[in-house]
Amino acid sequence: MVAKWNGKIVAESDNTIVIEGNHYFPPSALKKEYFLPSDTHTHCPWKGEASYYTLKVGDKENKDAAWFYPEAKKPAKEIEGYVAFWKGVEIS
Repeated sequence: MVAKWNGKIVAESDNTIVIEGNHYFPPSALKKEYFLPSDTHTHCPWKGEASYYTLKVGDKENKDAAWFYPEAKKPAKEIEGYVAFWKGVEIS
């Protein structure tokens, strides 16, 4: 699977995990140069507290376009640390 935004591949892996229609990429699949930490957090009742990354490709930023669960709840432990995308990031 490939995650692409603003003409660049930001993540690529043969080992994504699909939950609720989202492909979660392992941390090793990320092209780290495109990821900036974010202070945004949200809560999922069964997965836990999500943290976010802002994508930066060239001079464009896509705020909070990627999320992950640094400490997932027990039912979601398999995706702990894995990263999913939205906000126009193409997954193919």
